[in-house]
Amino acid sequence: MEFDPIVKFLQGKTILVTGATGFLSKVFVEKILRLQPKVNKLYLLLRAQDEESALQRLNDEIISTELFKVVREKWGSEFNHFLSSKVVVVAGDISSKNLRIKDSTLRQKMQKEIEIVVNMAATTNFFERYDVALDINTFGALNVLNFGKKCDKVKLFLHVSTAYVCGEQKGIILEKRFYMGEKKETTNLDIIDERRIAEKKLDQLRHQSPSNEALTMKMKEFGLKRAKLNGWPNTYVFTKAMGEMLLGKFKGEFPLVIIRPSMISSTYKQPFPGWIEGLRTIDSVIMSYGKGRLTCFPGNLNSALDVIPVDMVVNAMTVAMEVHYANHQYSQETIYHVSSSLQNPMKISDFRKFMHSYFIKNPWIDRNGQSVKVGKEMVISRADLFSLSMKVKYVLPLKVLYLVNILSAQRLKKVYTKHDRKIKFVIRLAELYKPYECFSLPNSFDGRNLEKLEKVAEERGIEVAEFDFNSKNIDWGDYIMNIHIPGLLKHELLRTMFMGILMLPRLSKLKCYIAE
Repeated sequence: MEFDPIVKFLQGKTILVTGATGFLSKVFVEKILRLQPKVNKLYLLLRAQDEESALQRLNDEIISTELFKVVREKWGSEFNHFLSSKVVVVAGDISSKNLRIKDSTLRQKMQKEIEIVVNMAATTNFFERYDVALDINTFGALNVLNFGKKCDKVKLFLHVSTAYVCGEQKGIILEKRFYMGEKKETTNLDIIDERRIAEKKLDQLRHQSPSNEALTMKMKEFGLKRAKLNGWPNTYVFTKAMGEMLLGKFKGEFPLVIIRPSMISSTYKQPFPGWIEGLRTIDSVIMSYGKGRLTCFPGNLNSALDVIPVDMVVNAMTVAMEVHYANHQYSQETIYHVSSSLQNPMKISDFRKFMHSYFIKNPWIDRNGQSVKVGKEMVISRADLFSLSMKVKYVLPLKVLYLVNILSAQRLKKVYTKHDRKIKFVIRLAELYKPYECFSLPNSFDGRNLEKLEKVAEERGIEVAEFDFNSKNIDWGDYIMNIHIPGLLKHELLRTMFMGILMLPRLSKLKCYIAE
């Protein structure tokens, strides 16, 4: 392994990583530290007010995770020393000029040493505040690019986007760039004007003096409105698309590689199978189905659910770094779709079968210790039929319950609130994920650039098993039932236990109050 071109390449390199506490970023950092302990330095930019807060985030949100157990076991008692010699935590914020790095000495040192910039900082909330999403996903990307341009030795800028910047395009989605002012439907997009529009809306809301919660909700709704007006389904993909436009416009001769993954899921193989953090994309569907809360969902059984394990995305990023750095493609912009819908599609019908099989054999145990029985989730292919089904089965009975609750002097308020919350959750879940389940075959993401990258990697002698990013190698049934869902449930169990520990002090206080 020490003779692998990528392992050699990483030796002595200094890399800036933004968004270091993110799911993908953690797997990337772990991979570098595990493969090449002789990497010179990893500058990890974390959103924090000062170095102390940044160090706390590094320990709490990155290093202490199970993900790093392989590296931790390898170094044993020397782990902390190894880490401190390779990782430099930087307090900052990509939404500001110079990434809000207050320490000028540190900033100058970084600009003298950094050779590769990897930008993974993003807000992935589909329903984010418009001003926040613009600051991070759009203009934040430009701020990182401008910082990279000031680095004396930098030879590559790698930016992680999302395959869904395509919006609601149909057919084969090509690995091609966006252009400033690109027309979507009936509008001509002006990114600078979008920022002015967002700022104007924010000022208007502040003058109206709504509560912070009301202002946040209004800005979220405004972002969704602007996205749909310009031809994108949600704020996240809209602002990420605009970020790509700015990078393409202002990169100049700067070498730019854009990685566009589809829906990222748990690790397939490395550093071990099934590691996940938080509910990712399809996971809300899996958990809701397993708990018996989801009985129908909009989609097409023949559609491809485009999922890609996180370690495969990291492998593609790492190989792309080595290949582009070695070839010095300074003026070239290359985009890679890291996806599965074209090479090895998992249909929604397959996904439904895998979920059903798993929870029949391993039922969810509810709070009462009872096994939750799951049926075959009904997938409704037409949005209008799904809407009608929801109205007939749930919304109309809920309205009747609402009236009965009023007539009974609010005696059924808890029951009504519970069912109202569940129904709204399902409808909102369906609405948010609808754009990601519309890839009726042959609609899919083109991967010709990624195929070329794989061939170049083989020609350069890169170890394919260690850096595999070919989705054709995934056995979906084995992955979903034996790796992903068990990993997801393990994470959910650990999260629940952690929340319980946090509640202990509150519960003890409650007992004291009762005693008094």
